[in-house]
Amino acid sequence: MEASTRALSLLLLGLLLMSFPGALGTNPGLVARITDEGLEYVAREGLVALQSELHRITLPDFTGDFKISHVGRVRYEFHSLNIRSCELLGSALTPLPDQGLSLSISDSFIWVQGKWKVHKSFLKLRGSFDVQVKGITISVNLLLGSEPSGRPTATASSCSSHIRDVDVDFSGSVGWLLNLFHSQIESKFRKILESKICEMVQKSVTSDLQPYLQTLPVTTEIDSFAGIDYSLTEAPQATAQMLDVMLKAEFFNHDHRSPVPFLAPIMSLPEEHNRMVYFAVSDYVFNTASLVYHEAGYLNFSITDDMVPPTSTIRLTTKSFRAFVPQLARQYPNMNLELRGAVVSAPFLNFSPGNLSLAPQMEIEAFVLLPSSIKEPVFRLSVATNVSATLTFNTNTSKITGFLKPEEVRVELKESKFGVFNVKLLEALLNYYILNTLYPEVNDKLTKGFPLPLLKRIQLYDPVLQIHKDFLFLGANIQYMRV
Repeated sequence: MEASTRALSLLLLGLLLMSFPGALGTNPGLVARITDEGLEYVAREGLVALQSELHRITLPDFTGDFKISHVGRVRYEFHSLNIRSCELLGSALTPLPDQGLSLSISDSFIWVQGKWKVHKSFLKLRGSFDVQVKGITISVNLLLGSEPSGRPTATASSCSSHIRDVDVDFSGSVGWLLNLFHSQIESKFRKILESKICEMVQKSVTSDLQPYLQTLPVTTEIDSFAGIDYSLTEAPQATAQMLDVMLKAEFFNHDHRSPVPFLAPIMSLPEEHNRMVYFAVSDYVFNTASLVYHEAGYLNFSITDDMVPPTSTIRLTTKSFRAFVPQLARQYPNMNLELRGAVVSAPFLNFSPGNLSLAPQMEIEAFVLLPSSIKEPVFRLSVATNVSATLTFNTNTSKITGFLKPEEVRVELKESKFGVFNVKLLEALLNYYILNTLYPEVNDKLTKGFPLPLLKRIQLYDPVLQIHKDFLFLGANIQYMRV
């Protein structure tokens, strides 16, 4: 029974505890919701796993005695018990509000074969027996919690088991003798099994389920300098029909983790039940990613003349600027220019029903490359653009991926050592670079995406995505990939 409990528990809790406890009192960046349909699927898969594992269980030997007139007390022993077949006909997994989960298995049948021995003084007899255990019912309440290290805990807060009927049939030369006392033996068999079931459940939760949960990482590495924190913000919340798991879901820099200067929004999740599991991924997740990559200078860029296409009507040389900035060409004749750009602040992704957008603001500073290798600043530009975004879910990698589609940029002269000049030609050059080089590089990064907090052997399929105010709502069905 220990192995059967492990098989079912790992599937149940593995799906439901997709993440790990963390700081309390903050809004989650991501909410994983398991619906009643998801719980039903888990229960069905659990029965399949349990039925397979039951055949591998070694049942304990047990002994007893009974009194025969004119003979005295005779001692018996039952050993080499093997489960030959089993039928698990019913199971249910239901949330326990403010606690966790209740697992019940009912109407189950097990057929056990084994051997018996009887001895009295010098008399020793042996034979075989069959046991039919009918109407097995098991009820276990699992309390979901956390520990200070920020990892999940699961304890069996209560367990009860009941066996409706035990029918033992003995064979052998004096099997008839044991059959005379079958009521006594069957009663003892029932009591031993009922107590052993819950003992093994408690042991399995402690020695199998809890260590399994401890193997889950608190953080997921995204690349060489960014990771995502998937710790829980509070204990899982069970209601009558679902279980919600609240995750921090915050990107951070590997080298220096600093507090995020904004909070995750409060999300109002729609009452959807068409999929087994839903993930509400707030703008907080994407915007902490933007903050990390912005602070790392990922969106900084530099343009030099050798990067300008040969067909361009403007070159990054002072000679090319002679027509509209004559002072620049006179003061720095026949010299190259370099444009250095940076996003002013981390661009935030805006969620509105059915729409995703962002409006990054850039500053570009132009430098003259002097013969002494000194870079002399000469003017500064402000660059704005509106960008539409698309989010998708890759079922093969279980990652959320993105794609940005920018509009043409708008350029404004902010500062110049040579007075006001027309920036239209520069606007054309910047449009070419930003649309053909900068954003393709960003999109290449976004196609790699970031993973949802799923445990191994869990795969999502049939996804559906909705864009709501402040969050992405992803629904999917679950498939447990058996080894």
